[in-house]
Amino acid sequence: MRDWLRYLTAGRPGWMTALMVFCAYMAFVYVPWDFLVKPAAHDEEVWFGIVLTGYAAKLTEPLHWAIYAAGFYGFLRMRRWMWPWAAAYAGQVAIAMLLYPWLYVGGFGGFVAGLAGFAPFAFLAAVLWRSREAFESPRPGPRERYGEWALVTGASAGIGAEFARALARDGVSCVLSARRADRLEALAGELEKTWSIQTRVVACDLGEADGADTLAAAVADLPIAILVNNAGAGYAGRFDQQDPERLRQMVQLNCVAPVVLTRHLLPQMQERGRGAVIVVGSVAGRQALPLHGVYSATKSFDLLFGEALFVELRDRGIDVLVVEPGPTATEFQEVAGEVAHPGEPPQDVVRVALDALGRQPSVVSGWWNWLRASAATRLPRTIVTFLARDVVAKYTPPDRR
Repeated sequence: MRDWLRYLTAGRPGWMTALMVFCAYMAFVYVPWDFLVKPAAHDEEVWFGIVLTGYAAKLTEPLHWAIYAAGFYGFLRMRRWMWPWAAAYAGQVAIAMLLYPWLYVGGFGGFVAGLAGFAPFAFLAAVLWRSREAFESPRPGPRERYGEWALVTGASAGIGAEFARALARDGVSCVLSARRADRLEALAGELEKTWSIQTRVVACDLGEADGADTLAAAVADLPIAILVNNAGAGYAGRFDQQDPERLRQMVQLNCVAPVVLTRHLLPQMQERGRGAVIVVGSVAGRQALPLHGVYSATKSFDLLFGEALFVELRDRGIDVLVVEPGPTATEFQEVAGEVAHPGEPPQDVVRVALDALGRQPSVVSGWWNWLRASAATRLPRTIVTFLARDVVAKYTPPDRR
C-alpha cells in the first residue's frame, strides 16, 4: 500500500495531490450521492453565487460530476489542459463564495463572510494560474530518458513501423525485426535518410519456437534501451474450425516471444539503471471474445504480464507499459481473416503509448475504446461475453462463425 501511495502521489506538489484527492471524493462519492440519493426537494447547487434548487439543481449535477472527474484525471496525469481550466474553475468558486453571502445574507456580516470565503479560493486560483509550468513542462524524449538503441518487433508495417518512425524522430537508433526483410530494408533506408540514425535489420519469425532466442542473439552486441514487443497476430473464427498449428504459432508470437525477449534484454537495462519495455496488447484482452477466443486470451496474458513488470521494475529505472489499441487501420484485419472495418490510425496509438510511458502501467488508446474496455470490466462477465460475441460476429466472415 505504501508503494502504491508513493506511485499515486509522485510527479506533483503535495497541495496538488490534495486537490486531486478532493476531486476524486467529489466525483466518486459526493456528487453521485447528491445526484442519485438526495431528494430533489432538498437539493441546492451554487453557480457564481446564484442558488439553484430542486430539479434545476439536479440538472446541473452531471456538469459538476464531469468537472470533478476531469479534475481528478487532470491532476493524476498532470495534463496540459489543466492550465488554465483549473485556475478558471477555482476563480468561479471564489466568485460564488463572495457573492453568495452578499445576495442571501446581506448586511455587514454578509460582506465580511463573502470576503472571508473569497480570499482562500482567490489565492488558490492565483496559485493554479502561476503553475503553468507544472502542467506544461516538456518531458525528455525517449533517447534522453532511456538510451540510444531500440528494438521494435513486427516493424514491417502498422503500429511497429510507426513506433520505429517515432523513436527515430527522437534520435533513437532502431533494430527492425519482422519476417519480411524487403519491407524492413525499405523502412531502414527511410529512417536513416530522414533522421540520420543507425539501423539494423533482423528478419526472423517470432512465431517459431526459437525465434525470440535468435533475435536476442542477433542484438546481443547492442545496448538495447527500449524494447517494443509489437509483433502479434489474430485469428478470427470458430475455435473448432481453426488450424492447430496456426493457433500454436499465435500463442508463441503473442505470449512467449515478449516474455523471452524481455527476459534476455532486461539484465542490460538493469545494469545501466534505465530502460523501457512496451508491450502492444489490445482492448480484446479486457474480456473474452467468442470467435477470437485465443487471441483475446493472449492479449489478456500480455496485459497482466506487462502490468506486473511495471510494479516489479519501476524502482529499478525500468519503465514498462502495455498499450491497448482497439481496431486499428493496419494489416491486422486482413491477416486475421476479419471483414474490413474502420480503425484508429497507428500513429495515434504510438503517440498515446509514448505519452503514457513512465506514467502508468497500461493505457487504452482512444476514448471510445476506453469506455468500452471500462464497461467490460464492470458488467457481469457472462453478459459481456455474449455482447462481445455479437460485435465480433459482424467482423467475422459468415463461413467462419
